[in-house]
Amino acid sequence: MTVSIGLAGKPNSGKSTFFKAATLVDVEIASYPFTTIDANHGMSHVRTKCPCKELKIKCDNCIDGNRFVPIELVDVAGLVPGAHLGKGLGNEFLDNLRQTHAIIHVIDASGSTDAEGNIIERGAHDPVEDVQFLEKEMMMWLYGIIKRHWTQLTRKMQLQGAKIERALAEQLMGAGASEAQIKTTLHNASLGDKITDWSDEDILRLADEVRKVSKPMTLAANKIDIAPEENIKRLVSLENDSYIIVPASAAAELALRMADKKGAIKYLPGDADFQIVTPGKLTNAQRDGLECIRTLMKKYGGTGIQQCINKAVFELLDHIVVYPVEDENKFTDKDGNVLPDAFLMKRGGTAHDLAYMVHTDLGEGFLHAVDAKTKRRISEEHVLQDGDIIKIVSTK
Repeated sequence: MTVSIGLAGKPNSGKSTFFKAATLVDVEIASYPFTTIDANHGMSHVRTKCPCKELKIKCDNCIDGNRFVPIELVDVAGLVPGAHLGKGLGNEFLDNLRQTHAIIHVIDASGSTDAEGNIIERGAHDPVEDVQFLEKEMMMWLYGIIKRHWTQLTRKMQLQGAKIERALAEQLMGAGASEAQIKTTLHNASLGDKITDWSDEDILRLADEVRKVSKPMTLAANKIDIAPEENIKRLVSLENDSYIIVPASAAAELALRMADKKGAIKYLPGDADFQIVTPGKLTNAQRDGLECIRTLMKKYGGTGIQQCINKAVFELLDHIVVYPVEDENKFTDKDGNVLPDAFLMKRGGTAHDLAYMVHTDLGEGFLHAVDAKTKRRISEEHVLQDGDIIKIVSTK
């Protein structure tokens, strides 16, 4: 299953620019609310170190030792306060977001858009106010689902003796919450098993925990190229166990990606700098623009776009990258391709889990696996580590 990350936020926060910069999919970018109406889907990547450098072997599937593993990025309609009540494009937003595994909340750090995404004077709006509104809308959306089915839920518990986590999971399946996630949220919310004793405040707390577990979120403090320094500092100061915040400039990343595509510069997403390839072909304005971006990148260590995606996948979702091969000695598939595939999987996954990810037949016929780096035989219960190269031995 491909990892899917949703881009969310109010209109004019820079979501579509972020999406285009990360995918190079041609989407409409404009300074008016609800530029994005139907969700845009595109392929982006997480960036990680390829094992080929460590093994001193030639690999044709990375760039200078950097492996880019595909993920899906979904740019959904802009969200406004009251979306859970159907305001703006709230219903479409929430429906599109339910299929994603994590969220990057794109925030206009410049303060040049009000709460509903209308253009205002730069710095006139406090972006800190935007941090919690998305969480509130999602919490209220989940709360509404639970309350609408409350009678059915309590009846199922009382008459059928259904487990509470299973009954709730059936109600929230359409919101993208699994039974295991519901079990975790019940523990986190510290609610008793007797749901008839739950108050509205208890249900709200449960809904918020469901949001946190089923749709973990990182924050992109976007537009740092035009944002007041104070705004960025205040947003970054919010980072704690609940928030991962990355200063970012989607506009700068898009400019670099397009310049690289045209051959004017050499740049890899996530780099902290770039190289101008054809300085004589650039206008003074283009050179000045690139130097401004370079200054920004030196200050923040990059544009922040690749960092946001990496943090969403590797930190929020806690995924690792594993490389299945057929020849453990040459690290190749049957056609001789070196490290041909890279799989994202949840940390704690086993060799048997990987076999099923590669192909159902491999999982069903699993005998054992081989750690290609150490040449050691490993069992189906062996927990894989980031960067492992694994050969699956199967009867099928």
